[in-house]
Amino acid sequence: MSNFYTDNQSLKFHLEHPLMEKIVRLKEDNYSEKEKYDYAPLDYEDAVDSYDKVLEIVGEIAGDTIATNAESVDHDGPTLVNNEVQYARGTKENHDTLVKAGLVGMSLPRKYDGLNFPIVPYVMAAEIVSRADAGFANIWGLQDCAETIHEFASEELQAEFLPQFNLGATAAMDLTEPDAGSDLQAVQLKAHFDTSKGTWILNGVKRFITNGDADISLVLARSEEGTSDARGLSLFVYDRKEKAMSVRRIENKLGIKGSPTCELVFKDAPAKLIGDTKMGLIKYVMSLMNSARLGIGAQSSGIAEAAYREAVKYAMEREQFGKSIIKFPAVYEMLTNMKVKIDAMRTLLYETARFVDVYKAYTHISRQRKLDSSERDEMKQYTRLADALTPLLKLVSSEYCNQIAYDALQIHGGTGYMKDFPIERIARDARITTIYEGTSQLQVVAAIRFVGNGTLLKMMQDYSQVEVKSDLEHLKNMLSKMTDQYAKTVEKVQEFNDAEFFDFHSRRLVEMGANVVIGYLLLADATRSEQFKKSAEIFIRMGRSENTQKVSFINYTHPKDLGDYKY
Repeated sequence: MSNFYTDNQSLKFHLEHPLMEKIVRLKEDNYSEKEKYDYAPLDYEDAVDSYDKVLEIVGEIAGDTIATNAESVDHDGPTLVNNEVQYARGTKENHDTLVKAGLVGMSLPRKYDGLNFPIVPYVMAAEIVSRADAGFANIWGLQDCAETIHEFASEELQAEFLPQFNLGATAAMDLTEPDAGSDLQAVQLKAHFDTSKGTWILNGVKRFITNGDADISLVLARSEEGTSDARGLSLFVYDRKEKAMSVRRIENKLGIKGSPTCELVFKDAPAKLIGDTKMGLIKYVMSLMNSARLGIGAQSSGIAEAAYREAVKYAMEREQFGKSIIKFPAVYEMLTNMKVKIDAMRTLLYETARFVDVYKAYTHISRQRKLDSSERDEMKQYTRLADALTPLLKLVSSEYCNQIAYDALQIHGGTGYMKDFPIERIARDARITTIYEGTSQLQVVAAIRFVGNGTLLKMMQDYSQVEVKSDLEHLKNMLSKMTDQYAKTVEKVQEFNDAEFFDFHSRRLVEMGANVVIGYLLLADATRSEQFKKSAEIFIRMGRSENTQKVSFINYTHPKDLGDYKY
């Protein structure tokens, strides 16, 4: 197969975004490690060249190994042997290949045998792997857990666990339980400190845990007896070598079948506390979930890219009524809209990743020295921007991923419904993206706060100040009018001073905001490169039409109408 990095110009385009120079300088602490490690970059150009070369290796492995194994992994899946998970043959080959290439623990510091990569190239690698096999991306992508240990655990725990990732350790987030899915503050798995053993002990059940039989697991548990809310939860790291956790079963899923989704039983399992007690959900898991949602954005982009390419290939080869079906307007419109949505979700993905990169870099720097006032202000600014865009990204990218996979299968016709073509697997894999790591409905709940407090509007206004090429001015004017329309619509909904009415329209308001923000991002991309001009034009026109429709619905509703919808 082709190299999944070099055959996609969009990836290198986003890797070379102007903000990357600042990100790399912060991440590399002004290139202070160039004398200590022979593979540390000397300057910005050297760093980007390193990212480029590593991503080319990821792209080669994705195309030649992971994608080649995808069908057999989907068919065989993991198995449970003596309460332990055995990966499918292809999954093991994929993992071993990436470990040998040094591609686990990419974002970790060099002192823990990581590559010290920023989030952007790591997310890019996740997108590439997801395009090859979305199920395997769940296993490889859980190295996010290493970043949580690095960010919040003691230096002692970091030294114990982080070097294991480069050696091939797998990871899991053990959060959900039979009665605690979206509502994580209802977690009941118990943790108590055993003074005689000098360690924390875990007892209870976890359910729907991706890669549950991992080497290193982050476990959310109730450490404060008598509590029932988030303030009683702490986060622990569990080492599988303790052999005090068993896998009760592997779930039989619709898609992403290569990644084992497990029900786990902890019985007197020794574990180590990450950070402080009572902060497990409030601080650490919230950070972990944001990283996971960024990962789903990458996974969604990868799945969408795979679906789109399968659809184009089939549409060019399939002939009906004397010509290939790609010549029919009904088909080429679908394909063009798919490409536009991929460009849209990808520009939002990497903008979010860049914001995360900046604030995380400042967070790590603040542990080495005191930040000056301008640095503190920048950290707060980028944290707020990342917090606003993360739920927006998860919502938009997962919904677009499903739409694109659905349309790609539709283009295949009846053939797409059979097991003969990859699109059947890809469509099944896509379905989970709007569900796990917080459903689309929960992303709206998270994002609406930034509609209500004006953060999204301020973001639009800031984006509107960027200069664009003269031949794109008409699009900028269109976005300016859409921004005004959005602001007035939010104001109108808020005029009723009715929280339930505001919640009722929250998805419409969030999606309106997303259309404007993404429109500005695509406009900026089109200013940097002609390749995005068509996508910017089509997306902004589509966004204007969708927003007008939403405004029309909102304008003709009143709080008293909510009764018509209630059960």
